[in-house]
Amino acid sequence: MSVGLASANKMSAGVTSAKITEVERILLVVPFVDRVRREMERARIHTWSEVEVIRVVTDAGVVGYGETLQNYTWGRVNLAERVIGRSPFSLMWDDSLGSGLQMALLDAAGKLAGVPAYQLLGQKVRDWCPISFWDHDMSPEKYEIEVKKSVELGYTCMKIKARPWFDVYETIERMSAATPDYFSIDADWNDFLLNVSNAVPVLRKLEEDFPKIKIYEGPIQADDVPGNKLLRSQIRTATAHHFGSVPGRTAIGEGYCDGFVIGGGLSRVIADGHSSAMANMPFFLQLVGTGLTTLSALHLGAVLSHAQWPAITCHELYSHSLLAERIEVVGGYARVPEAPGLGMEIDEAALAKYRVEEADLSLPKRLVKYSRTNGVNVYFADNSHSTAPMWQYFRQANQPLFERGVKTELLDDDGSPAFADLHKQALIAPVLSRQ
Repeated sequence: MSVGLASANKMSAGVTSAKITEVERILLVVPFVDRVRREMERARIHTWSEVEVIRVVTDAGVVGYGETLQNYTWGRVNLAERVIGRSPFSLMWDDSLGSGLQMALLDAAGKLAGVPAYQLLGQKVRDWCPISFWDHDMSPEKYEIEVKKSVELGYTCMKIKARPWFDVYETIERMSAATPDYFSIDADWNDFLLNVSNAVPVLRKLEEDFPKIKIYEGPIQADDVPGNKLLRSQIRTATAHHFGSVPGRTAIGEGYCDGFVIGGGLSRVIADGHSSAMANMPFFLQLVGTGLTTLSALHLGAVLSHAQWPAITCHELYSHSLLAERIEVVGGYARVPEAPGLGMEIDEAALAKYRVEEADLSLPKRLVKYSRTNGVNVYFADNSHSTAPMWQYFRQANQPLFERGVKTELLDDDGSPAFADLHKQALIAPVLSRQ
């Protein structure tokens, strides 16, 4: 028995003494699938196609992989050189390393130990994790196509972006009609309802007419604690906010939402997840990326008891997951991998195919046209992203919020003087017109 223990200790020492000898940063542009490409470009979310894959190599011959969405993920890689000569086990909890490097260290540590990553994160509570399909804001017609695709791929839930420049009522109506009875819809408002007086009639109408609505994320500003408490008392659908939008003690003690959105590095996610569990409040993990990030989310979901709402990862929108095989979704759940590390092989051919020296994310000159049924049109230059004038225009309620029948379209440059003139004006300020 003592010989066995000595042997185990020797093996453990060998594993933990392995050191990082190399860190390679591989820049990719992984295109989005054609059916959503144009919508992602309008919202400037096409920039999420810039992916940096991190490959770490150890002196034991073990290789770990991670990824960072350069224009979205919570942290880019910083000072990769500082991990050289260090053990993956001693660094894997350091969130300051950035998403991709930390993920690669976790993958390498699991492979060195010969265990799936979740065994390094905590006690397993589930074998299958709930997972949601996701799309950025788009027209009701596009959402109908997407929700049908999600059902085809095994999902039972979809999270949408509710925006005042599209008809949210028509969107939910189309999605509800196109899906089985068991399907559910979560709507992320990104605070666009602004306040309780706007929010109550809209949210009540939706939940009365469309029972598939299950969660409202961020209907009004997260730091409006009294407003959120009042709103919660006026509707029956669960509300969610990002953990940390207000101090955790306030959020939990005041009861201003039903659950949380949690994301970030390993240390932060584990800490926030345990805080939610102590308050008996569910949450969904929001870790956005290709298949690598989705694997990381599954391992975290395996050990966090209250990761009970479907996780958001967005990996189905990429033309390639970067994995050698698809992450199968069965009845809205994905199985937690049991192989060492993150648990699935990366597709080296895909890395070679999408690798670039520099990401070119430039787009042609365009206009975004918002139209009301009364004939009023508003033109914006180029995009509808959160940094664009369109976002702020609706934040200030310059047009009615969530009016029925509104439409938005992306207009290509037709080369005409009229387009050039309108675009020039829209660069200065949104242009109101009857044309």
